[in-house]
Amino acid sequence: MPNSFSEARRNFIQITAVTVPAVTLGTGLIQSAFAKPASISLQDYQPVFFNSTEWTFIKAACDRLIPSNADGPGALDANVPVFIDRELNGDYGHAADWYLEGPFDVHASADLGYQLPYTPRELFQHGIAATSQFVSRQYSKSFGALSDADKDHVLTQLEKGEVDFTAFNETQLSSATFFATLLQDTKQGYLSDPKYGGNKDMGAWKMIGFPDARESYTEWIDPHNVPYPLGPVALDGSRGTRAAA
Repeated sequence: MPNSFSEARRNFIQITAVTVPAVTLGTGLIQSAFAKPASISLQDYQPVFFNSTEWTFIKAACDRLIPSNADGPGALDANVPVFIDRELNGDYGHAADWYLEGPFDVHASADLGYQLPYTPRELFQHGIAATSQFVSRQYSKSFGALSDADKDHVLTQLEKGEVDFTAFNETQLSSATFFATLLQDTKQGYLSDPKYGGNKDMGAWKMIGFPDARESYTEWIDPHNVPYPLGPVALDGSRGTRAAA
């Protein structure tokens, strides 16, 4: 649930880094035609996929999924919304290499793979629209205008599948599936190489001590119980200093 991100944040990110394949962190699981070094500030960035309403929602949701605290940068500090926006505007968003022919069974076991007629970009559009309608009905506000506690409550309801999207004419996508995709892409944007738009200044890597694209670690094979002193290296060769423990 969203609150757990704040309570054990460093442990959560470190566990995520283990469960996401190294290729995701080093070269990006999602290859985007729009991937560029992320030196731009989030405030100055102009979305290439999301409209203004969707962009406000994504920023607010990412901020609650990985909030900034004393351990390290949050999703907004790391430009995670930029990553998601660019990826949805590229091959991943268009499901360029996915099989999307029917029939689809939205109630099928997860073992049978992806069962939606939507590309990832369509999934986000439908999910944000249904969630926004739910929030408007429950709170008479937009998601971005809610208090942090109410945002967390809505995200928790999405995660548990407690928001009935069918009440808002969305019969294919469940709230739990939307949340799972949003969370997955948020984590990937937080931990990916900066060239894909997120992990600005390698802040997430510095926080968890992930070195990434260094060419050699041979001198660190034998020493035990010795903190690794070097900072991360991005695919473009830029280097970051190691964050304080």
